[in-house]
Amino acid sequence: MAGKPLTGVRVLEFGALGPGPFAGQLLADMGADVVLVDRPQRGGVGLEHAVERRGKRSIVLDLKSAAGRGLALELAGRVDMLIEGNRPGVMERLGLGPEDVAAVNPRLVYGRMTGWGQTGPYARMAGHDLNYIALTGALAAMGPAEGPPMPPLNLLGDFGGGSMFLIMGLLAGYIEAQRTGRGRVVDAAIVDGVNTMMGTVHSRDAAERWGPEREANMLDGGVPYYRCYRAACGGWVSVAAIEPQFHAALLRLLEIDVAEYGCQHDKALHSGQSARLEAAFATRSRDDWAGLFDGSDACVVPVLHYQEAGGHPQNAARAAYTEREGLTQPRPAPVFNGDFEDHAAPVAVPDSAREALMAELGYDTAGIEALAGAGAFGAAR
Repeated sequence: MAGKPLTGVRVLEFGALGPGPFAGQLLADMGADVVLVDRPQRGGVGLEHAVERRGKRSIVLDLKSAAGRGLALELAGRVDMLIEGNRPGVMERLGLGPEDVAAVNPRLVYGRMTGWGQTGPYARMAGHDLNYIALTGALAAMGPAEGPPMPPLNLLGDFGGGSMFLIMGLLAGYIEAQRTGRGRVVDAAIVDGVNTMMGTVHSRDAAERWGPEREANMLDGGVPYYRCYRAACGGWVSVAAIEPQFHAALLRLLEIDVAEYGCQHDKALHSGQSARLEAAFATRSRDDWAGLFDGSDACVVPVLHYQEAGGHPQNAARAAYTEREGLTQPRPAPVFNGDFEDHAAPVAVPDSAREALMAELGYDTAGIEALAGAGAFGAAR
């Protein structure tokens, strides 16, 4: 079996929360050697269950000490990419900013993961996923028309607009560095990523096919053929029968007369059509509907809880979940060359790779003891 696509790529990740660690996890899943610089006495709940730590090697460094900062700079001198998620200016004050690292490693791609970005009036202001997507117009489009906007977990901002755009920037910079010998600084801001993903909404708005009201558009629950319906058991089914042939399959399996139901895209009929579908789906359980629509092109599937997802035949067929050391977790994605045998790597225990990493840097026992005496390492949790 061929090696993973990022085998040989080296990444230095400074411990943080959310999108930076997730980006590091995905790089590790694809074969990169990700060294995680953990903070001394790091708090948090259940690090042994933190999926975003899988496949990484951990060393605890006290970046408040000169010795700890020096070791971090040494590690940065040996890698291809760096990930940090501090507020602007923090890494510079530590002597680990882009210019400091470029002086020892001009080929390094320096990834900066923030919510607001490195510039602008909000750059140094605190925030979280919900705040970032609020400024893009995405949050205002989600939720019921008569209620508040609904947070889409932190998947859209942190991981969609954040992690994915950071990874894209890192990989693009890495490819360029192979050609030019010079790295890049990647300013990955969650607001920028989500704004980019909102391009389709702006396109539809320009074509007068989208408006700012919630539940009034094709993809926000505003049409009967693209929304969720409650089943008799209290569960839900998702309906996404946009194309006419898929919509026809939906009505056929629900045994609804097309002529009586009316035109799919006649907005004047949508209220009545929604009521008709609500009544239909309320007659059977979620799993009954799943069985009826299974294998059809009606674009109807059950709404599963995350604890149910692994048992669904589609997810099971793709080995979408794996278990290691008692932790059930999504398996690495994407899949390369149809290989479904690649299971998740162990979760990094804080400071478990100190000895190996120090040996790679050329330190002997006496050198390690001297650094420990100078406060380089701090204490692992």
